[in-house]
Amino acid sequence: MDKETVEQIIDRHNGEASSLIQILLDIQSENNWLPKDALERVSERLQVPLARIQHIATFYKAFSLVPKGRHAVHVCLGTACHVRGATRVLDKVQELTGIKPGETDLDLKFSLETVNCLGCCALGPVVEIDGKTYGKMSTSETEEVLQSYE
Repeated sequence: MDKETVEQIIDRHNGEASSLIQILLDIQSENNWLPKDALERVSERLQVPLARIQHIATFYKAFSLVPKGRHAVHVCLGTACHVRGATRVLDKVQELTGIKPGETDLDLKFSLETVNCLGCCALGPVVEIDGKTYGKMSTSETEEVLQSYE
């Protein structure tokens, strides 16, 4: 992430240390992760110790200190989804992307996570990609949906 973009994000929040989490969210949104050089710049501008910023970045699951894919894939493994075949759907996602939960593919196209519940149990098994929910998924539908993402 270039220095100018980080500066613009900080300026949007008037360089206020009280806006630290929002600044980090904006950087994460812009870049899909929090690069170390961006965190160092935030630390300097806001006069907040880098260790504190890293603590916040590792505490909240919304943040990532490693590159993430352009598309965030979440497979629900909650009870309702599990009994309806979520593990088969997860296996298909892993086969198609070549990654396991917690990983990002080398092209930075997909990041894969499993979740315990997406709150739409009647639609199980459920896959969520970039916030869009796909319900009653089969392995063939999983393949079609993944192929629809660039």
